[in-house]
Amino acid sequence: MYWLRRGAILLTVLLAASFIAWCVPRALNPSKVSPEKRARDSLWINSSPYFWDRQVCRWMSICGLHHLRRDPAARPNPNAVSIDDDLWGELRRRADSNQPRSWEESDASEASGRAASRRVGLKRNPRERRRILKDIPDYVLEHAPLVHLYSGEQFWPSDMREHVEHMKVTVDNVFLNTTDQWTLDNLQRLNQREGTVVLHSNDDVESRPEWLHSHYNKPNPFPDGGGDGGKEPPTSNGDSDPDARREPTTWFDVDKDRHLHRIADPRSRYLRHQRPRSVDQPGQPRQPRISPRGHKPDANGYSQAPAVLILVDKGSGIVDAFWFFFYSYNLGQTVLGIRFGNHVGDWEHCMVRFENGEPRGLFFSEHEGGQAYAWGAVEKRGDRPVIYSAVGSHAMYPLPGDHPYIIPFRLLKDVTDRGPLWDPALNNYAYHYDYTRDKREDTKEPDVEEEEPDDTHSLVPAASNPNAPTSWFHYRGRWGDQVYSLADVRQWRLFGQYHYVTGPSGPKFKRLYRSELCQSVKCRILYKLDPKRTWY
Repeated sequence: MYWLRRGAILLTVLLAASFIAWCVPRALNPSKVSPEKRARDSLWINSSPYFWDRQVCRWMSICGLHHLRRDPAARPNPNAVSIDDDLWGELRRRADSNQPRSWEESDASEASGRAASRRVGLKRNPRERRRILKDIPDYVLEHAPLVHLYSGEQFWPSDMREHVEHMKVTVDNVFLNTTDQWTLDNLQRLNQREGTVVLHSNDDVESRPEWLHSHYNKPNPFPDGGGDGGKEPPTSNGDSDPDARREPTTWFDVDKDRHLHRIADPRSRYLRHQRPRSVDQPGQPRQPRISPRGHKPDANGYSQAPAVLILVDKGSGIVDAFWFFFYSYNLGQTVLGIRFGNHVGDWEHCMVRFENGEPRGLFFSEHEGGQAYAWGAVEKRGDRPVIYSAVGSHAMYPLPGDHPYIIPFRLLKDVTDRGPLWDPALNNYAYHYDYTRDKREDTKEPDVEEEEPDDTHSLVPAASNPNAPTSWFHYRGRWGDQVYSLADVRQWRLFGQYHYVTGPSGPKFKRLYRSELCQSVKCRILYKLDPKRTWY
């Protein structure tokens, strides 16, 4: 009888744990699961060759338990040569002295590039006559972000051109049989393929090839050791912010169909504050800028990996400057020593919104949909906002420290610190994007009926880099391996969370047309930072 009671208790506990494991992932999932997604999940579970693995996965949400193992950020590579940090720094200094400072230059094309630049005009060929090149406004670069990468980071900024060179193409998990060499100049042609198109790594990512780490793109250390010297952001205790002042205009919700409106303020009848402008006044010479103590953009923040700057004019004097940062690998975070969320290819971004040349707000791609901030809320070095990139995941935050999300008790968190400072203004692809030239549905899913890819001229290179590629921007597939099957020894899934997930889509699919600051539908602007923000 004693053993019967203990068996009944044990069975009850197992059933309760199974029910919790079944319902918790569904409760935490904000999106509704479609029948198509359920069917795909059933196929994924059935990919396991083991009967008990399939049953435990199906009923207890524990999949691939026999695949569990340590997944450290750095793995020993027997073919790699050990190089210490000092030598890496010396190699970078030599590379900087011998190589051109721009991504679009090369040793082989330097001489021909100068001759070609004389021939490049606003009209290059009949297909590009509508492409009118525009400069990047000075105020965009004067307020460009500075990114503190994590000091212990293992996967540094990557050049997406090199990334594509290490990729094959799969369509519905089948390798594409083609002799074409895919580059940033022709990726859009893959939109003709029916099915799920994914760039798949030529190498086993768990062998940690050097291109995945991109050590050679690590920015040089910040000369003052990352100390203070910038403007400290205002902080709050987490309560509702009574100082969220009324804005003079509706800059926080504008696009070409939703025009800017001035918000009446009774105080404006009696108080008129004259603020310095960062844009040129008509007929007035530009005044020299006086930079306060802090970081001055120079070669100390240079990375050979180009960032991507995309300017979007929303009308009414509102311009959004999207800064995208690409990494070849996203190392997921750990929960109780088990790692989740790895994927090949990683796009992160921030956005600075300008009103008539004045910065008004920012968006950071934090976990859980990102967060919007008023300009005065974030840390500055001079006139430039400071961003902190989380180790592994590269999610972006306004403060160093721990940033818990999704799971309580700080079991799952991003971690940031004052590591090497990356200045993306020194090396970038720069573009102007007119979202009105694209159909809204083109930024959501492929149009399989399109017979021939056509440059819609919605994305135009800036005058600073007239030959920058544009085809990659219109590519609708994923930038990294599709989620590995349950039969793959690298894969497991516990309580709905995968060890490896599918790589991300590109910048075009990050709602660049949005009228509000946030990428998600709900948008709340913070006017003060809360260093003690909790997971909820």
